Amino acid sequence: MQTSYALPAAGRTWTHRWEVKRSKFLTFARRVMSEEAARDFIAEVRREYPDARHHCSAYLLHVDGANPVERSSDDGEPSGTAGTPMLDMLRGSGLIDVAVVVVRYFGGVKLGAGGLVHAYSHSVEQVLPLVDRVTRSRRELYTVTAPHSEAGRLEAELRARDLVVDVAYGAEVTMTLAVAPGGRTELASTLASLTAGVAEPAEAGTAWVES
Repeated sequence: MQTSYALPAAGRTWTHRWEVKRSKFLTFARRVMSEEAARDFIAEVRREYPDARHHCSAYLLHVDGANPVERSSDDGEPSGTAGTPMLDMLRGSGLIDVAVVVVRYFGGVKLGAGGLVHAYSHSVEQVLPLVDRVTRSRRELYTVTAPHSEAGRLEAELRARDLVVDVAYGAEVTMTLAVAPGGRTELASTLASLTAGVAEPAEAGTAWVES
């Protein structure tokens, strides 16, 4: 099972523009976490550029325990000349949970099948290096509680080790910690060292954590 992968940073769209034989190509890349989000992104670009002749697209989505979902569309270009080359570029990028849309304004000069494949591949190839990447990793979660008088020091020590993903305040302070699979023994040793053997980790499931 895949335990980590790269994806675009959240909350941004990256763009690239270029021209070949008077056809203008506008490329947009964004993080998407579902097919619905990918379709919404494609529709958003289509609404923004309604007068363009083509809005070709491709996306890859992570699926736990299975191969990624892969989709592409030529959107009126000759079959296999746009969406598939775009998808091929995504496959080779190392990114998942990513969608790209290439808008084409036809310039009156036909590019031919080979020219179209190159143009759409190049459009995606040029935008991908602009994308800010983050890593999503499967982590085991544990909780540890501490009295308020000790929590500040303990939290600082654990944050310095990049272990804290959440802190909740109540009668005591409860910290949720994330470690790599199989990391419980080392975590327990760390907590014992920091709290003179008082604190012990309690299992809290697993989750994807970004860094």
